[in-house]
Amino acid sequence: MTGPLVVLVGPMGAGKSTVGAILAERLGVTCRDTDQDVAEQAGKSVSDIFLEEGEPHFRELERAAVATALGEHGGVLALGGGAVLAEETRALLAGRPVVFLEMGLTEAVKRVGLDAPRPLLVINPRQQWRRLMEERRPLYTEVARVVVSTEDRTPDQVADEILTALQLPSTQPEKQQ
Repeated sequence: MTGPLVVLVGPMGAGKSTVGAILAERLGVTCRDTDQDVAEQAGKSVSDIFLEEGEPHFRELERAAVATALGEHGGVLALGGGAVLAEETRALLAGRPVVFLEMGLTEAVKRVGLDAPRPLLVINPRQQWRRLMEERRPLYTEVARVVVSTEDRTPDQVADEILTALQLPSTQPEKQQ
């Protein structure tokens, strides 16, 4: 099966973009983010798509962006936090090197602040984050070959664990901790 060397899934703020960039550098490939793909295709931010056209429209764009990226990108791929909600996306992820970047609410508060412009966290962000994770955690786990906690760890430490777990050869020397 061709496609990405690593696919990162997990909640907003888990570090998919940051860790993805580090992995891509170490593997000598590029990193692609499906939220960026959607925003570029739509000509507006993900938040604006949610607000102006609604979540169902965004999810349609997201499903198409993920399918395209899985078919044509050979580097590191970071998926939006809700991409796993689509059954067809989960089916496309089967058998791929998917890594679930896991973190708890306390870490999410530290990283996201839960007051950032995140459309799904507008009202009662802590409760919304908990609800989203209750809904999504089983789906992240279902598609993941590897689960890596990002709690109290640097992005470099997370990248190290992913490379080891997936037995991927780094072209860059590991960073000193």
